[in-house]
Amino acid sequence: MIDLLIAGGGPAGLATAIHGALAGLEVVVVEPRPTPIDKACGEGLMPGGVRHLRELGVTVAGQPFRGIRYVDGASGRCAEGLFRSGPGLGARRTELHAALAERAARLGVRVLPGRVDQVRQDVHQVSAAGLTARYLVAADGLHSPVRRGLGLSAPLAPRRPARYGLRRHYAAPPWSDLVEVHWSARCEAYVTPLAPDRIGVAVLTSDQAPFDVQLARFPALAARLAAAEGTPVRGAGPLRQGARVRVAGRVLFVGDAAGYVDALTGEGLTLAVTAAGELVRCVRAGRPQAYEQAWRDLSRNYRTLTASLLWARHQPRLAPRIVPLAARLPRVFTRAVNLLA
Repeated sequence: MIDLLIAGGGPAGLATAIHGALAGLEVVVVEPRPTPIDKACGEGLMPGGVRHLRELGVTVAGQPFRGIRYVDGASGRCAEGLFRSGPGLGARRTELHAALAERAARLGVRVLPGRVDQVRQDVHQVSAAGLTARYLVAADGLHSPVRRGLGLSAPLAPRRPARYGLRRHYAAPPWSDLVEVHWSARCEAYVTPLAPDRIGVAVLTSDQAPFDVQLARFPALAARLAAAEGTPVRGAGPLRQGARVRVAGRVLFVGDAAGYVDALTGEGLTLAVTAAGELVRCVRAGRPQAYEQAWRDLSRNYRTLTASLLWARHQPRLAPRIVPLAARLPRVFTRAVNLLA
């Protein structure tokens, strides 16, 4: 019998498959789309994610970065936090996905075309997409059909504006070896070095407006990019998605399907890769229920820091002070950056 049937062949699902194969489990991935899959993403891997990929034997082409720089869009004032545990990596989503798929294939993981819609389970097994397995891993993204189908999506907080992400690549050399986060009154723009001749710009906002309208809120950044050729824009959202649990009988959730706060701290890809390892460890030990607490422990810094920043972001008096405060307290800012590294 299949040990792990994985719904979703994106980075979270493939990382889980690789962990499972390395642990000696029989793994099958079900994914309706061809590899590689592109999507709106900040495309920055924190140092912990880079280390975990290396441990999995996954090599990804990209551009290293040494830390995070916050930039106030109005004054140009900056705050910098450098990583203490090695560099992060700016990597195109398609490059990361292709590298994970190649590694999974080398390990003998089967990837079958299909979609997981209905799930049936009992105390011994779970069935989906015409297959039966000991466990099903839902790695089917932000708006997880498996999570919704099982009634496990948590209601969104009232009176909290939905946030959306937009991403475009530019044919321009990186001007910094840091990921820059530019702050304006209504949105943030993330500039990630991806290659010697390419950067990615991701905008996070509650305003549903075109990318160029959002970018114009950062005059200095817009002017720097004015002559650079840009790719078509990709979007995602609403970003905040709650999950009531990470384990429901023989179904376990990983990646964005496990619940997502916001992309504000850039931790999504790293959390997905590291949580995949915890999931497989718990299943292999015969204690799948332990994954719930393992996920909570692993994601605590991400959830706490992201929620705190979002709260401050929506306070009219506090929002303009985020970057100036980080600049005045460099040690605190650096400590916060390294809590997520």
